[in-house]
Amino acid sequence: MSTLTTATAAELARRIAAGEVSSEEVTRAHLDRISEVDGEINAFLHVGADEALEAARAVDARRAAGEELGPLAGVPVALKDVFTTTDAPTTCGSRMLEGYRSPYDATVTARLREAGIPILGKTNMDEFAMGSSTENSAYGPTRNPWDTSRTPGGSGGGSAAALASHQAPIAIGTDTGGSIRQPAALTATVGVKPTYGTVSRYGLVACASSLDQGGPCGRTVEDTALLHQVIAGHDPRDSTSVDVAIPDMVRAAREGARGDLAGVRVGVVSEFAGEGYQPGVEASFRASVDTLRGLGGEVIEVSCPNFRYALPAYYLILPSEVSSNLARFDAMRYGLRVGDGSADQVMAASREAGFGPEVKRRIMLGTYALSAGYYDAFYGQAQKVRTLIARDFDAAYEKVDVLVSPTTPTTAFPLGAKVEDPVAMYQFDLCTLPLNLAGHCGMSVPSGLVDGLPAGLQIMAPALADDRLYRVGAAFEAARGPIA
Repeated sequence: MSTLTTATAAELARRIAAGEVSSEEVTRAHLDRISEVDGEINAFLHVGADEALEAARAVDARRAAGEELGPLAGVPVALKDVFTTTDAPTTCGSRMLEGYRSPYDATVTARLREAGIPILGKTNMDEFAMGSSTENSAYGPTRNPWDTSRTPGGSGGGSAAALASHQAPIAIGTDTGGSIRQPAALTATVGVKPTYGTVSRYGLVACASSLDQGGPCGRTVEDTALLHQVIAGHDPRDSTSVDVAIPDMVRAAREGARGDLAGVRVGVVSEFAGEGYQPGVEASFRASVDTLRGLGGEVIEVSCPNFRYALPAYYLILPSEVSSNLARFDAMRYGLRVGDGSADQVMAASREAGFGPEVKRRIMLGTYALSAGYYDAFYGQAQKVRTLIARDFDAAYEKVDVLVSPTTPTTAFPLGAKVEDPVAMYQFDLCTLPLNLAGHCGMSVPSGLVDGLPAGLQIMAPALADDRLYRVGAAFEAARGPIA
């Protein structure tokens, strides 16, 4: 493995800026790594080698001309295949969009290009971001580099696996109910779900519009902060984008790396423990809390009683929004088209052929929850629970600065283990769902190994306090040391 593929993004950026190595060399090294290992891992659905090298050469030329470039200029990235790109297919892991090429770039895509970050390719994902294992992809599952018989998590397993296998130094994911944080935990990488509305959703193919949020992934907290700073910010093309100042995540990460959490109040959520949690994961979490205490953090146990209702509320709100958003895939405007009968026949045949079982299941659940006579009883009630969960967060943050929990109840499970049991699959997201319902920010940072497999520490902070994640995450990372 090349030293260029094992280096952090921050180190690569420094070396490129100093002229020690070119962006083209770094990008080519990662493309070579993809060719070497991705046949087994299946992290990428599309590799844009020519486009990535062209972008890298452009960065090198601009630097040679004396231009002042951004802090990650020349460092390549892997992009989840749910963001539109004009020069590569956008499939969302679905047969419904097989081969589809967008006429426009997503705002996140455009910001990566503007920052001089070559895009290596598009990463695998659960179909339309619906799943917790990347097994719902129409193009085959992604495998966990730590144990290729196991899942890397989902829905963004491709981005996390690309990082863990050193095919990319940084990556972009999306988090609707844990799809950045959960794969990060299972692959010993770092993933951040930003505050809702602080990273543009323009050009992000919608799963559940009130929950979806793009975010950064990396192998270190600092790398993730650097990428977060690139993609965050107001976008007038996104009606849910907030026009507020974005905190300096990079400075927070670098300050945190000094290892001082004196004065930081750390809340341990009592509801995230007990039955259903792998003993080794709980032990890793308790050791992580001890580490935070040793750094000067004041540890306080807090109760968020309505978190226990997050799972049922989420699985009414999300399918309802899925039912609405995926109605556009009707075989009339774009995407897969099957048959030549009436419009109704073509639509039915195309949706039957184009959507996988999990997507169909959620469309049916959501359509039922929104139907006449059931809307108030199901969707309306779920939105009331959502309000109660947000109030639990608000009450907790009156006492503490951040909340912590395990990211997932267990380590990575074997591929196929939960495919036939949707409820068991849904329960894997117990710890991550509440955050999305409230619109707050969260991070998963590796906490250690449990029986040779990674576990994650989840750090949560209030809306627009994303910098707290980076301060606490970097301090913990520095104290924890390397993951074996």
